[in-house]
Amino acid sequence: QVQLVESGGGSVQSGGSLRLSCVASGNIRSISDMNWYRQVPGKQRERVAYISRSGTTTYADSVKGRFTISRDNAKNTVYLQMTSVQADDTGVYYCGARIQRADGSTIYVDEWGPGTQVTVSS
Repeated sequence: QVQLVESGGGSVQSGGSLRLSCVASGNIRSISDMNWYRQVPGKQRERVAYISRSGTTTYADSVKGRFTISRDNAKNTVYLQMTSVQADDTGVYYCGARIQRADGSTIYVDEWGPGTQVTVSS
């Protein structure tokens, strides 16, 4: 069993910063791609950032230059540093990861647990 647990959300004023974390745990051999998504009620889920195992990153245009994704492979953890946050950044943030399990099988884990809520106020 593999699971992802997000944390670090909260309420922040416009222009402020937050750092989100997502830890993968369970029967893991290695993790390749990792992503951060956000979900706003009434809107489609949006992928905001991607990072490969080697550190290659891509960002949604809406967050480029403000958010930074990083990872710690030793800790099976991915981070999202959010700066200059705006009201449009409000939402529930989730992570996803492509995980190779100890038996050699590979799965993409993005089961939507509670995520972590980010609320930006002006």
